[in-house]
Amino acid sequence: MEYNDNSYYPGADAGDEQPKPRKPKRRGMWKLLWLIPVVLLAAGLAMDSFYTLKEDQYAVLTTFGKPATVSASGLQMKIPLVQRVQLVSKSIQGFPLGYRAGSDESVDEESLMITYDYNFVNVDFYVEYRVTDPVKYLYNSSDPVGILKMLCQSYIRDTIGLYNVDSVITTGKSEIQSEIKQKVMNRLEQEDLGIQLTNLTIQDAEPPTLEVQQAFTAVETAKQSADTAVNNAKKYANEVTPAASADADQIIKQAEAYRESKINEAEGQAARFTELFAEYQNYPLITKQRLFYEAMEEILPEVKLYIVDEQTGVQTALPLEQFATVNAGTAEGGASN
Repeated sequence: MEYNDNSYYPGADAGDEQPKPRKPKRRGMWKLLWLIPVVLLAAGLAMDSFYTLKEDQYAVLTTFGKPATVSASGLQMKIPLVQRVQLVSKSIQGFPLGYRAGSDESVDEESLMITYDYNFVNVDFYVEYRVTDPVKYLYNSSDPVGILKMLCQSYIRDTIGLYNVDSVITTGKSEIQSEIKQKVMNRLEQEDLGIQLTNLTIQDAEPPTLEVQQAFTAVETAKQSADTAVNNAKKYANEVTPAASADADQIIKQAEAYRESKINEAEGQAARFTELFAEYQNYPLITKQRLFYEAMEEILPEVKLYIVDEQTGVQTALPLEQFATVNAGTAEGGASN
């Protein structure tokens, strides 16, 4: 039996051209492709609308930048894209000071300290804390745990420096721990970081290595030598200063005496000159002779006159000083007459 496709097209003759079948439309496929990201976005928003809060956690819910604390545990809801949640642990946490966690490796820059009696000691601590206010913990400081660590290191060194090495290593550990803890807690209240120090314990305390002790001894020896040199210098200054002051006083007194003598000498010469001038006005010729003889009295004693006779060759020394004295006496006698 011959199969005729024209039977499907009523009224069509066998000789007529058959129409081509139409391609199926793809609009439904495009709608499906656009629907997939919408569904995924809706699913993501739905998942972002809920979060689970454990019993040992805080939740800080931020709405347009304003934080609020959520403490109730269980499944919680938030507005996606508007609210953001940050989880903070309620449990006690801790960190070591002076050694690496999980190993016995010592950190000298944290553990090495100087005691009151100038001895080195290695002290390891373990610090425990917990978050009391998650909002302050997240927003009052960028690194509250780092600040806590620096505060502990500062007060540990300050307190260790108040005790001798025996107390640090043996009997004074409990007292030192309590004192440091109280200092750190008081400072944390002032800083208002939202964390609380729960415990601070000394894990180990022992003398340093031989190399460190030798270096410390060398430094202390140098300090003692410097102190000795300073003390010797002060002692020398205390000894020399009074003698120098006495010498200075003596020199000043001598200078003052020399000054007075020169002033008196000048005043005497001035008075003598005034007298001579008055006498010269009354007796000018006699005064001239007197001044001449006085000058000769000063000059002639240092002069010796030798006269040589050319015929006999005999030298004669004349006593000019006696001659000057006789003439001066004659002049004075004439002046008195």
